[in-house]
Amino acid sequence: MDSYMIKEKAYSIRKHILGMGSSRTGAHIGGSLSSTDILAVLFFHTLSMRPSEPKWIERDYFILSKGHACSALYSVLAEKGFFSTDELSTYCQPNTRLAGHPKKGLPGIEFPTGSLGHGLSLAVGTALALKKQKKSNKVYVLMGDGELQEGSVWEAAMSASQYQLDGLIAIVDRNRLQISDQTTEVMGLEPLQDRWISFGWNVQEIDGHCIDTLMNTFAKTPFESCKPSLIIANTIKGKGVSFMENNKKSHYVKLSSKLYQKAVVELNKNWEM
Repeated sequence: MDSYMIKEKAYSIRKHILGMGSSRTGAHIGGSLSSTDILAVLFFHTLSMRPSEPKWIERDYFILSKGHACSALYSVLAEKGFFSTDELSTYCQPNTRLAGHPKKGLPGIEFPTGSLGHGLSLAVGTALALKKQKKSNKVYVLMGDGELQEGSVWEAAMSASQYQLDGLIAIVDRNRLQISDQTTEVMGLEPLQDRWISFGWNVQEIDGHCIDTLMNTFAKTPFESCKPSLIIANTIKGKGVSFMENNKKSHYVKLSSKLYQKAVVELNKNWEM
């Protein structure tokens, strides 16, 4: 799929996210919108998978460590064909498969996630198992920058380097905001790139909203033999809706009908431009 078609998918994903944000429960909209372009490129360009055969033995694995951004993941899975887009309207409704965090049982979900800081450990274990089986499947994991404050992330980072897991590709959605404040105010992460390099990773820092850059970067993974790869994707929380962009209040939102319509109109206008 070319970059224009992926941009079109990203637009559709953002509309789905807003729809879930207007549900009776609301959704983690800000971090979902910041990760939309990353997910669109992964699922429509990079990952080897078969939606009709979710457990295909040769598939690449994807783990959403920042499980609260599940509205973006549900949307991309539906757009990819793992299940109908009609099911998105059941988000957080009684008896739904689409809970407030990903859970097992939904096609395309490898692990239940949401307890921040655990996704990289799951990815390391998966990549290590595949390596021991001499499999070439890749494992991709998307983390939020706020969760890098968790110690388990760095334990997993050491393990990935120790076991030379070059089949592991981690992405940090670097939107610089978490639920309470800017990441720099809660717990500083800089120099972020140097920290990961010191843990034995090959690191690249990119624009997380540039589809072409994302496509080209993912195509180059692994960046180096015998080393895990990390992509620091600089993003904007709430990307695509001006009153949510770089706004910590967009972390979790229950959109009123008026705000939902305002957001959709703006999203449509940005797409037409």
